[in-house]
Order: sequence, then C-alpha cells, then structure tokens
Amino acid sequence: VQLQASGGGLVQPGGSLRLSCAASGRIISVNAFSWYRQAPGKQRDLVASISSSGTTYYAGSVKGRFTLSRDNAKNTVYLQMNSLKPEDTAVYYCKMLVDDQQYWGQGTQVTVSS
Repeated sequence: VQLQASGGGLVQPGGSLRLSCAASGRIISVNAFSWYRQAPGKQRDLVASISSSGTTYYAGSVKGRFTLSRDNAKNTVYLQMNSLKPEDTAVYYCKMLVDDQQYWGQGTQVTVSS
C-alpha cells in the first residue's frame, strides 16, 4: 500500500487549499485516517483525524477552519483548509490505517504568505 499526498502550495493569508491523500495497492478498507503537520524546527503535530469508530478530532488551532472528508470509492481522504494563516505553514502528512496497518504519505508543503 502506498499513500500519495497532494494539493499543497503557496497561498495568501485567508485563502484556501484542499489536500488529498490517495491510497493505492491491495486495500480492503481504510479504517481511520489523519493529517499531521510539521513546521521547520518543530515536532510533527496531529491536525485532524477520524478514528475507526468514526470519532473526529481537530486540533484547537484549526477547529472551524479545516474539514476532513473521504471518498471511499477512491480510497482518498481530504483536508479542506480555509481561512489559512501564516502559522499554518508546514509540511502536511497523511496517515491511514489500512487493513489494520499504519501507512504514511510523503508530505506536501503548504506555505501561507503574502
């Protein structure tokens, strides 16, 4: 199984981006997924997640601005990011629980700057 993250880029403050993370390979089901981010010189932090039981979590700093969604038919998960701020600048990583195995995507850079 491989995860391919995409959708990052340069955006002005207040703008929006939608990140995608597509899983490919031998997949029965995607049971849980999450997005993390890592800014330069900082640790990788959890941004948002949906657990295998369906529980949704958003970090306080993104709550109300970021939204998780998924397309089961495409084995793809999304992170819609609105009202972006400079402090959202980071490399964003997706993580999926696929058939009880954890997989990480390669990361996509998000830069919020005027």
